[in-house]
Amino acid sequence: MEELRIEANGNLGPIDSSRIPRYAGAATYARLPRLDQVDKADVTVVGVPFDSGVSYRPGARFGANHVREASRLLRPYNPAWDVSPFENIQVADAGDMAVNPFNINEAIETIQQNALDLTAAGSKLLTLGGDHTIALPLLRAAAERAGGPIAMLHFDAHLDTWDTYFGVEYTHGTPFRRAVEEGILDTEAISHIGTRGPLYGKKDLDDDHRFGFGIVTSSDVYYQGVLETVAKVRDRIGNRPLYISVDIDVLDPAHAPGTGTPEAGGITSRELLEIIRGFRGMNLVGADVVEVSPAYDHAEITGVAASHVAYELVTLMADNATPGDRFGADTGYQAQALGREARRPAGFAAAAKE
Repeated sequence: MEELRIEANGNLGPIDSSRIPRYAGAATYARLPRLDQVDKADVTVVGVPFDSGVSYRPGARFGANHVREASRLLRPYNPAWDVSPFENIQVADAGDMAVNPFNINEAIETIQQNALDLTAAGSKLLTLGGDHTIALPLLRAAAERAGGPIAMLHFDAHLDTWDTYFGVEYTHGTPFRRAVEEGILDTEAISHIGTRGPLYGKKDLDDDHRFGFGIVTSSDVYYQGVLETVAKVRDRIGNRPLYISVDIDVLDPAHAPGTGTPEAGGITSRELLEIIRGFRGMNLVGADVVEVSPAYDHAEITGVAASHVAYELVTLMADNATPGDRFGADTGYQAQALGREARRPAGFAAAAKE
């Protein structure tokens, strides 16, 4: 079947959905070209079908393709940023890494090496999981490319800084403890967002604080709001090289039922998307979206949410490629909400003054 794609600024974009139905053809993320169809990629999307590190419900090994299927409805212009990300930069889908499901240590080594290979020519990586175990090798690769410890924002219902499960050091509940121990995180610029729910004991929080993590709970987001959350994060991280890791269970189960360890009382998909939009201009060097488990999803609710989260992360990377200082520039929607006389997306008129 002929692929009729949108092309702009020398970048090969998604299949034109006004000419080829969205439900037709193979699913790549946002219907973008495969990596082997382009000469280079500024951002590479890759799947990691691995869930051998889970402690409760499995199935995240099928998450990446579920997100790809749900991403068929994404369009090339993001009005919240007034940015067409696939015009600004070349984004391509590299398919899935082949990792050993029976050996966690070998899988981690494979993921780290594949991440280094995919970023060798300067591409940034957006990874679709897979369970949260994969964040550790991805952080290792990102820190190596950055030349030192990196800042990290971790969206999750859980801390993921526990020590071991059944005596095993590498699981989906331990990656960020290991990352701190290995010295690959800038401990003055790391934070959880959206945490909630029961813990094993107060020591969990004491350990987390000792590692250097700040915590913005889901209740904090509710009571303080998106803008205060964004302000805290920007103040803590500044313009350091930043990695963002999104466990989809940061969302309330009403917004993301298809995940392995759901917790009541989470943030909404609207809040998550708006928080990410508030990071405009921050130095994002890599990101992942993990823990989507399709077997527990309904009507692609979780897949759609994850695909949009990934889209906002790609848009942040693409916006940073725009000449000029992007740090803290208003988004189109935010400018309207705050009543500011600021740049607005086409089609969104300024409110009339009385």
